[in-house]
Amino acid sequence: MIASSFRTSAAVFAVIILHVGALDTFIAAVYEHAVILPKTTVTPVSQDDALLLMNKNIDILERAIKQAAKQGAQIIVTPEDALYGWTFTRETIFPYLEDVPDPQANWIPCQDSNRFGYTPVQVRLSCLAKNNSIYVLANMGDKKPCNRHNSMCPPNGYYQYNTNVVYDAEGKLVARYHKYHLYSEPQFDVPEKPELVTFNTTFGRFGIFTCFDIFFHDPAVTLVKDFHVDTILFPTAWMNVLPLLTAIEFHSAWAVGMRVNLLAANTHNIHMNMTGSGIYAPQSPKVYHHDMETESGKLLLVEVDSHPRDSPAYPTAVNWSAHATTIRPFPGKKNTFRAFISRDAFNFTELFENAGNLTVCQKDLCCHLSYRMLGKEEDEVYALGAFSGLHGRRRKEYWQVCTMLKCRTTNLTTCGRPVETASTRFEMFSLSGTFGTEYVIPEVLLTKIHLSPGKFEVLQDGRLVNKNGPSEPILTVSLFGRWYAKDSSSIPGGTSNSATTYLLIPILLMIIAWQIL
Repeated sequence: MIASSFRTSAAVFAVIILHVGALDTFIAAVYEHAVILPKTTVTPVSQDDALLLMNKNIDILERAIKQAAKQGAQIIVTPEDALYGWTFTRETIFPYLEDVPDPQANWIPCQDSNRFGYTPVQVRLSCLAKNNSIYVLANMGDKKPCNRHNSMCPPNGYYQYNTNVVYDAEGKLVARYHKYHLYSEPQFDVPEKPELVTFNTTFGRFGIFTCFDIFFHDPAVTLVKDFHVDTILFPTAWMNVLPLLTAIEFHSAWAVGMRVNLLAANTHNIHMNMTGSGIYAPQSPKVYHHDMETESGKLLLVEVDSHPRDSPAYPTAVNWSAHATTIRPFPGKKNTFRAFISRDAFNFTELFENAGNLTVCQKDLCCHLSYRMLGKEEDEVYALGAFSGLHGRRRKEYWQVCTMLKCRTTNLTTCGRPVETASTRFEMFSLSGTFGTEYVIPEVLLTKIHLSPGKFEVLQDGRLVNKNGPSEPILTVSLFGRWYAKDSSSIPGGTSNSATTYLLIPILLMIIAWQIL
């Protein structure tokens, strides 16, 4: 991939050095923030009005940061778009942007506020970190001037980036990351290439990316596989999409599949299906939050291993297809049917009996399930599904998915449609698949959108199985694979930035969440 062998070797050397005098654990915090949004307008507000709104949001973040620090947190992650929301064009976002310098500038904004011009947001964030002796990650907008005579330079003479900044406990800017994989964000530009951003602390090596980046090899996988980070900091504005892509479900599974800590801070907006934050370890979720009832923010704190690879409990590597490729497909009734998860056509077969062994295939992927229910509810239908192909309306990301899920109704055409409650409990399940990719993550989601920590495990041969007794009622048990080598080539980016599109963005985001994701 894009990381050179030299940079990878340097990263490994840095990891070795960091272990000297390192802390074994640290207190991590994430804050799910209910963003105060700007009024809808097709013309830019003044810089003063933009700062006024951002300061209102920072006021709330400040209370969370102070509370986290008082409880011993050494680092806190705040969400994507937390300062101003997401409904903008290139023109209307501009008053909210500041020029964020390279961290090599060795800058503490709280002590040198005028060094890089107009930077009130950076100064305040730096002071929050310094005054509370805590690392702070915040998401903001960065602007970089460019030559208008260059055909790549936007008409206003600036590149505009969705940006994460990290300040250390002394208030120094130690990391800056420009989001690469934009998700319907016409206000921002795509960087020239994915940035691989890490920083070192006495409590581990950290990597950074944002929201939609998690679906791609670069920077997400490269940071873990080649740069050997211990913990990923992950601000997001994530719209939940059942059955496979709720925030807590997908993010906790990614931490397990990639065997790395993940600190995920989501925005909170129940009208946009945005909720779901957590602190996830390679073995299991440490703490998580999903709330579609209130409009309040939420602070989460928990102790985390600084170097999870050194822990005796660190999970071993998994060969995701080992078991599935050594067994023959289970014999069964020829009752495969097609149904859709979002726009993806899955092949399904129904779980007719209280117990059994089933196989369903699509292309080169065969999914095998052994199961035993405690009792089959008459008004609930479960099905085993397989999908292998380019995903969604975009048809750009290649997915391989094995999933056992509850259908919305007893009508099989509803299998794959969102459903939030279930009554059926399973005494045992074992799910595996003939995956062509090594990048697979295990998802288990329970009724009313809950996780199942300590109640399932992944065996070395790729089987996802339950443990420690019967499950709570299950919505879905899935193995979600990403075959990056089969992705169609594309340049990530936004859409038209016209005023009409701007006014439709909230509606478009909801449509995209259900149709693309």
